[in-house]
Amino acid sequence: MTRFTLAVALGFLAATACAAQTTPKKRVAVLNFEYGTVQSGLAAIFGTNIDVGKGIADMLVEKLVQGGAYSVYERKALDKLLAEQNFSNSDRADATSAAKIGKLLGVEAIVIGSITQFGRDDKQTNVGGSALGGITGRYGIGGVGRREAKAVVGISARLVNVDTGEIMAAVTGNGQSARSGTTLLGAGGASGAGGGGAYDMNSSNFANSILGEATTQAVSTVATKLNGNAAQIPTREIKIEGLVADVSGDTIILNVGSRAGVHVGDKLSVRRVAREVKDPATGKVIRRIEDNLGEITITEVDELSAVGKYSGAGKPKTGDAVRN
Repeated sequence: MTRFTLAVALGFLAATACAAQTTPKKRVAVLNFEYGTVQSGLAAIFGTNIDVGKGIADMLVEKLVQGGAYSVYERKALDKLLAEQNFSNSDRADATSAAKIGKLLGVEAIVIGSITQFGRDDKQTNVGGSALGGITGRYGIGGVGRREAKAVVGISARLVNVDTGEIMAAVTGNGQSARSGTTLLGAGGASGAGGGGAYDMNSSNFANSILGEATTQAVSTVATKLNGNAAQIPTREIKIEGLVADVSGDTIILNVGSRAGVHVGDKLSVRRVAREVKDPATGKVIRRIEDNLGEITITEVDELSAVGKYSGAGKPKTGDAVRN
């Protein structure tokens, strides 16, 4: 290979790497998974009806963030919006409902899914009934097991286009623990979850149990497959239009936030109306001539507002327009 050819090749690789780094991440949200198929066996595992669909979704969010292909909508803000929209558990796996929620969130796609398997690799009934608390302070799966069994977990996920409701990708993930045991949680399940039905499936306690091992394997497989389908999501042009609500030095607060599609790192134009052009026949405003004052870089975002740092020649004031 000549020096010239090598230089061209290296330049091409550098340009490709640079383009990959600057490709914007696709914005997605992950709904809690539907778990009706496995719900009947949860009390035997945890001692109460745990929302494993939320636990799986939380684990998947973490894996997707680590994968780097997506910008994932914040879970607390998502839960708040779902409560406001009266989103029910029965809607969790419904693509139409998910698309509507996705539009409100300002994301490009939304992940929905179901848990198809969650428990032992056999149907054996153990002796002694469910153990919650007790001397050991650990959950059992039914007292003393007759023989050891492995944990198995199966989940399916779908990537939904929020504009069309189209399912762009359908993936599955299955996990099986390498270890066996008489209980699924073993030393991994502490007794603190029994009261309110809440259980942290991202905790090290759960991860170290044989059920946690199988769950992590299944979720990791789904995350890898979803990362591979990121290119399927069409880029959704988010039109942001807001107003300056407050100015303090170079810090500006806007009256639009994540619901309008604003994200940390966005750069928005700050504009002021210089004059209005009116239709001489009707007197209606047909065009507004604006001056571009400067730019704001977003540093903080909540649902209804955003904070950013301003730079520019003009001095912004309350009421100035903000656009992307």
